[in-house]
Amino acid sequence: MRIISFVNKGEETKLAVVKADTNVYPLPFESMQEALMISKGAGMSLFALIEESIENAPVLTEKEEDLNLSIPILADEVWAAGVTYQKSKEARNREAKVEKDSFYDKVYDAKRPEIFLKSTARRVVGPEEPVGIRSDSDWQIPEPELALVIRADGEIVGYTVGNDMSSRDIEGENPLYLPQAKMWKNSCAIGPAITLAETVKDPYNLEIESRIYRDGNLVSTGHANTSMLKRSYEELVSYLIKDNDIVDGTVLLTGTCIVPDDSFTLQEEDVIEIEIEGIGTLRNHVKLAKNIK
Repeated sequence: MRIISFVNKGEETKLAVVKADTNVYPLPFESMQEALMISKGAGMSLFALIEESIENAPVLTEKEEDLNLSIPILADEVWAAGVTYQKSKEARNREAKVEKDSFYDKVYDAKRPEIFLKSTARRVVGPEEPVGIRSDSDWQIPEPELALVIRADGEIVGYTVGNDMSSRDIEGENPLYLPQAKMWKNSCAIGPAITLAETVKDPYNLEIESRIYRDGNLVSTGHANTSMLKRSYEELVSYLIKDNDIVDGTVLLTGTCIVPDDSFTLQEEDVIEIEIEGIGTLRNHVKLAKNIK
């Protein structure tokens, strides 16, 4: 069961649910945050609330592929975990031009994970919207990641696709530049759907694929599986909410295991596709951030 958001012909944003039979049912909520609030007030799970809400709902005449999808949840904050995969650690070391015993090695093996603020609502985009690249960076890549949708108390209610856009040369120059290497206009994408946690058989066995096209040609591709993640989702969430004040509908990116070849950097008009099994494909084109209106 997947939650989507779409823009109808009246230019209104609507929430809907796509069931396993691919039928699309409208939901009576203005946003995912409203659904989370109502389910909490009713003392029921989000899954149960959604099931109840569509019990007598009509099936939309349109199929999902015919809808103008928008971001499924406009999170007040998107947080991210870093160096949670072996390949990510190795890539970070290459950026910093170190071979061993780096701070990346240490955080990979440490009890405390790396958690940082990735984005705020006005910097996040949904499917088919442009992601930005910085004008002061020469080495920029997407980072395909499984994203957790969580309540304020840390309960994981769903999973979505995340793109943690990164400037590798800026972070590699100095780790204190991490905020500049991670956060700028349109530097984070989320979508195209949220798969409810109760409907995911094994979140630690999801296939992830990344494809980057330039002038219609596939120029970079990568595959991974969430089974390669070193830390548990619950562990990452526990550090995010420790002495921290978050709200229902916060999103946490769990790290990447797909890193393009070191010679690759994104260019304007590239198209990025990130597909995660059971969730869907997040597709965005690339623009210089300063040129995005």
